[in-house]
Amino acid sequence: MTDAIVVMKDVEKEYLQGETIVPALRGLDLTIYPGEFTAIAGPSGSGKSTALNLIGALDTPSKGQVLVEGQDLSTLSQAALSELRLRRIGFIFQAYNLIPVLTAYENAEFVMMLQGIPEKERRDTVMNILKEVGLEAMADRRPAQLSGGQQQRVAIARAVAANPALVLADEPTANLDSKTAEALLDLMLEMNEKHNTTFIFSTHDQKVMDRARRLVHLQDGTITEDSLRKAVA
Repeated sequence: MTDAIVVMKDVEKEYLQGETIVPALRGLDLTIYPGEFTAIAGPSGSGKSTALNLIGALDTPSKGQVLVEGQDLSTLSQAALSELRLRRIGFIFQAYNLIPVLTAYENAEFVMMLQGIPEKERRDTVMNILKEVGLEAMADRRPAQLSGGQQQRVAIARAVAANPALVLADEPTANLDSKTAEALLDLMLEMNEKHNTTFIFSTHDQKVMDRARRLVHLQDGTITEDSLRKAVA
């Protein structure tokens, strides 16, 4: 079997709220393989966003190991973690997190620019991606001139333009109407199939769960279900 892209071994995460220790994850074991389209689902407080933050090296576990492409994140320096996030991981957030003074093109280009990719290569890649997400004609518009669904399309373009091995999507449909959410999920599924990019979602949206090929359900920081399934067409 292909080497795993993500491995979580006996991962625990605790937060301090006032003087109370609150467990977010309790001994989580999870393995993700390249090309998966996986939804980590569960109610608010189940630990799904915490799991994504740990995989994305945005947070550190209280106990256990998180490995991405075979690298134990706890052994990496801050500089190495930043490099991993920059070059191997794409992020999609529910609040879009676009830079308001930049155009759709400039937002989609931003990660590639940080990577030092030459301008012509950036332009060719970004325009192709914007075409894929249906925003080629809106490349010069700033976020305030775009609808929520269009802004999330830019966020998807930014996440995949730099060809990451892994895309982490934290509640990406939370602020979208049903029709727009379904269109964007279908777009991400198409990109997964076309580029073999691994997608991991945190969600409580049934539409995301319906399209996932693997569903991992969390409850109170532990896995209660882990099933392979056929995505809804």
